[in-house]
Amino acid sequence: MGEFGVAPVGIGVASPGLASRDARSISWMQGRMQPLQHLDWTRVLASHNVGMVPVLNDAHAALIGEVWCGAATDSTDVSLLTLGTGVGGACLVDGHLLRGAIGRAGHLGHICLDAEGTLDIVNTPGSLEEAIGECSLPRRSEGRFERTSTLIEAYLSGDEFASAIWLRSVRYLACGMVSIINVVDPEVFILGGGIGQAGSALFDPLNEYLNLIEWRPTGSRVRVVSAQLGEYAGALGAAFASLRLLK
Repeated sequence: MGEFGVAPVGIGVASPGLASRDARSISWMQGRMQPLQHLDWTRVLASHNVGMVPVLNDAHAALIGEVWCGAATDSTDVSLLTLGTGVGGACLVDGHLLRGAIGRAGHLGHICLDAEGTLDIVNTPGSLEEAIGECSLPRRSEGRFERTSTLIEAYLSGDEFASAIWLRSVRYLACGMVSIINVVDPEVFILGGGIGQAGSALFDPLNEYLNLIEWRPTGSRVRVVSAQLGEYAGALGAAFASLRLLK
């Protein structure tokens, strides 16, 4: 931490899993770095004299980072989906991060889009993650594609099979997004992760579907944007949480 010659004034931590209510540890992270569950980061880093070290879920932290200095600056109502191997998410409502009773709020990839669908990793049938996450792509494409980037390349080249798979996935994404929109009413919807950086291959068909199914009272539509901070979003969100404690 001293490699730049300046002692830190604050430290924040972003991690997969459910952050504890006191924001001092990750209280649940079964199957992923399980030994770090309940580790009190403030106590571990006490020698650095930075006070409390806030701990956030990584998707929550990414949203905070994007609102602080990324794709949704100065916004108070924002939803985020991170589209990659899995699908993560977070919501800011009236300027407040939704955490929930046990830190579970914002796991938007696990909303149900098909009650008869395949169970995902948290036992949600037909989830958004199963519909567009890379984790399910081999099954969805009958074994032809393992990476979404390869699927998109085939789609852009005019491959009919790839086009059907990709456009079906994007339609499911649109359905998931309007479901979230109708619950939390964001002004901005951020799409991050590798799939969220697919450019017009994603946003052109997505906007066409949203034009058909998004509820737009008084003609108002939600602004859909690509995340700006990439892999640094979570780190910046954790830094912001730490700086906020210093005020």
